[in-house]
Amino acid sequence: MPRASRDGVSIYYEYDESDDGTTPVVFVQGLGYGRWMWRWQREAVRGRYDVIAPDNRGTGRSEAGLPPLVPRLPQKIRAPIIFKLAGYSIGGLAADLEAVLEDAGIREAHLVGASMGGMIAQRYALEYTRAKTLTLCCTSHGGPDAVPVPEETQEFIFDVPDGASERETLRHRMRPAFNERFTNRNPHLMDRIIEWRLEQDADDPAREAQAAAVLGFDVSDRLGGLRVPTLVLHGTDDRVVPFENALLLEEAIPNARLERFEGGSHCFFIEDAEQVAETLRSFLEEHER
Repeated sequence: MPRASRDGVSIYYEYDESDDGTTPVVFVQGLGYGRWMWRWQREAVRGRYDVIAPDNRGTGRSEAGLPPLVPRLPQKIRAPIIFKLAGYSIGGLAADLEAVLEDAGIREAHLVGASMGGMIAQRYALEYTRAKTLTLCCTSHGGPDAVPVPEETQEFIFDVPDGASERETLRHRMRPAFNERFTNRNPHLMDRIIEWRLEQDADDPAREAQAAAVLGFDVSDRLGGLRVPTLVLHGTDDRVVPFENALLLEEAIPNARLERFEGGSHCFFIEDAEQVAETLRSFLEEHER
């Protein structure tokens, strides 16, 4: 069970090795999401590439590293404390990723990040030397010019109906992230996703700490110096991180290419898993040569 450590916090990661000797692919999770979110893309590149999948701080088998008493407080008291004093930062989560790659002995890696994971990947590529390529899914460069999460979506994500069970809460929070047509056609898959989330996702205090990191993220004035080949993937109907953010990334990153997924949701990498995998494999092969 491989683990890295930073600031006394243990960070878990999975490492699937191949026999091809190609550059490893590192999958970085979104806000609160467990390793399950990348299961389709991991399977698509497994065997051809080494695959590394860390649990972000506070997610899955990684420790949260929050002050001991804070997670025990009622949510109405806890959340303001976390957002003002005890939240994570994207810079800190990028440092966790560096600790993982150092522990795994990785000199160079293809980074694939979605939503918050895409923010971590951007910050990592700006501050560390191991990134060979970036694939940024449904993410933003942050800052005042970024298009924010719509208020209606924020209400779904953070305001849960009174008396809702844990499963009902997860379904409620996921509604803006998927197309309704997809969820209606795939009820069994949505049930499985609920079970994976119950098993692997961050708990509420860690999720709030990760949300604080997202709110404080801004590399908008730094991306002009990024020289890593970058693939930007985004659904045009993303109700969490609006598609306009992909256009901003394409404009800001000198060596970026945008692939739009027409009608795609925030979780387009699940709904259009085969097309995303094909696009990712093509990009990786291009830069392995």
